[in-house]
Amino acid sequence: MSETTATRPESASARTEGRGKAEDWLEAAYQQLLLGGVDSVRVLTLAKTLGLSRTSFYWSFKDRDALLAALLARWDAHNTARLIGRCEQYAATVVEAMLNVFDCWLDESLFDSRFELAIRNWGLQNEDVAAVVDQADQTRIQALTAMLMRHGQPESQADVRARTIYLTQIGYLSMRTRESVAERIGRVADYVEIFVGEPCQPHDLERFAARHPG
Repeated sequence: MSETTATRPESASARTEGRGKAEDWLEAAYQQLLLGGVDSVRVLTLAKTLGLSRTSFYWSFKDRDALLAALLARWDAHNTARLIGRCEQYAATVVEAMLNVFDCWLDESLFDSRFELAIRNWGLQNEDVAAVVDQADQTRIQALTAMLMRHGQPESQADVRARTIYLTQIGYLSMRTRESVAERIGRVADYVEIFVGEPCQPHDLERFAARHPG
């Protein structure tokens, strides 16, 4: 007997096309979080956005809580991991090291500021999320402290400077400060000297600015 469409097993790709991939649901959740906050991240809303049935969501995630957990993990893997990566990147001087970190504040692919603010706003509503954010804050400050100590700064001073660096940037986000790239770069040399105690030389700033032409 010949195989018909009705009897032929459904391929994995066909099944995926009909219900979407987990990555599609997660990306839609990310976009919705930025747009309307965590309360707007609803399965029905995401299904409508993706043009899929509500029930198809459950092929990818057990429930909404599982999706939210994946969203939180995505934030940590992007913002925390990449900030730590910049702290650990090779630098010949503490100024160069600081400028490596400053790349995060001007490059969304390294540090997604809108995602950061959305997660922090979510943490104001949820103690468990607040605890995750607090742990990320401590991990990031520790990475900045270790970076400064590698360049010869004493631990107590490195800790205070790391907190100054980090809390300044979180203040930028919380206050929704708007600066053009040119305005931010125009302040970078002074910020660096305040943060690390050494002057930012013209050639350091030139290399940094060349990485951020926008």
